[in-house]
Amino acid sequence: MNVVTTKVSLTVDDVDASSRFFTTHLGFHEVESAQGYVCLRRDDTSAEIALTERDPEQSPRARRGQGLADLAVTLIVTDLTAAYERLRREGAAIDGGIRREPWGEQLFQLTDPNGVVVQLTSWVPPAGAPERS
Repeated sequence: MNVVTTKVSLTVDDVDASSRFFTTHLGFHEVESAQGYVCLRRDDTSAEIALTERDPEQSPRARRGQGLADLAVTLIVTDLTAAYERLRREGAAIDGGIRREPWGEQLFQLTDPNGVVVQLTSWVPPAGAPERS
């Protein structure tokens, strides 16, 4: 088996609002769309984000597994500090500042208008750790 791309599918209340967030702040562009659906991609990766409108007629039981609890779309980036400063200037909803985890991740999070958490991350190896590719 060969994995040729990765697509994260998110069910949201307002597809247009999330699409604007990802295109305006994170450099994605629309590659396909239909009523209540849009697929986004960046030119520098094959990963895609699909946004599908939540069906208000669907019963709560049928929607199980469609919530955003404990979900974060993680984008591994270069120049995390510059991205943070740019997004702050643009007025993106940033959740706190840049933090560094003991295992070597440096990150910050922001939230789109539908509550989708996006985590921008870069790898900063702890002292003595091997470089990560």
